[in-house]
Amino acid sequence: MVETITATYVQEDADWAITVSGRGKELTARAPGIIAARDRADQLVEELAGDAKTTVVHLLNGSALDFTSAYMTARLTLPKLPPLEVPPPGGVPKQQTPASADKKPQLPPSKQLPKAVEDRKAGPAPAAESKAPAKQA
Repeated sequence: MVETITATYVQEDADWAITVSGRGKELTARAPGIIAARDRADQLVEELAGDAKTTVVHLLNGSALDFTSAYMTARLTLPKLPPLEVPPPGGVPKQQTPASADKKPQLPPSKQLPKAVEDRKAGPAPAAESKAPAKQA
């Protein structure tokens, strides 16, 4: 048989008080927001129910609809972000200054080429020699 557990939420200033009751027990907790309160309620339900099959009813102001509305609004609301700062035209961002453009990033030892290869890359390229004799006209 499925048991019903009730999770009741009450907003107290910026925090939420949660009371989870069922199976003859009652557990309480606090959380900083409704999303965190819902997560904490799930933890309390696990403590009460264990492995038993349960149905949880979440109530705000005695209404499951009020809880669902408040919870979904919090989940779907985008966080407020500071305004995007646009650099002035013609300015070079700090990451792309000419001094840092000349420096190559240091590779880890496993990705570095042997010194002999680096020396060949740094020196002038040898003139191409041909092994075939030149044709005379």
